[in-house]
Amino acid sequence: MNDPRVNSLDDLKNMLSAPVLDSNQEETLLKELNWYINGADWFTIGIMAPSAKEATLVLKEMESHFFWSNMQVTQNTDIDDHVFLKANQKTGDVYIRKENGLGEGILISCKYDQEPNVANTFGPLPLNFFSNKS
Repeated sequence: MNDPRVNSLDDLKNMLSAPVLDSNQEETLLKELNWYINGADWFTIGIMAPSAKEATLVLKEMESHFFWSNMQVTQNTDIDDHVFLKANQKTGDVYIRKENGLGEGILISCKYDQEPNVANTFGPLPLNFFSNKS
């Protein structure tokens, strides 16, 4: 069942794990997120997932969705346990570490080359948030 508390990106801020969303909520959040994405210069991505393979798959879905260049994982991706993936879209670097005790979801931080813009971080979004979305 979807989480009725989620009506905007702001509603995700205090959640430790991504909520279940219905298609209307996903559409609303994606529209809002795209507005921020279009105004940012680059991004960092955090993915809390049950395995390195799943985290990497989510990252690839995001690259495809946003037409980003492929980022490079700089270490072993055979971790079959909870992980935190951190990706820097500007440099293309991706790091994955085993991390127990985290929830699941995607965190996106919008970054700006010029000050005084403050970085905005959004999420956690569900791991399947960017699956098959155009």
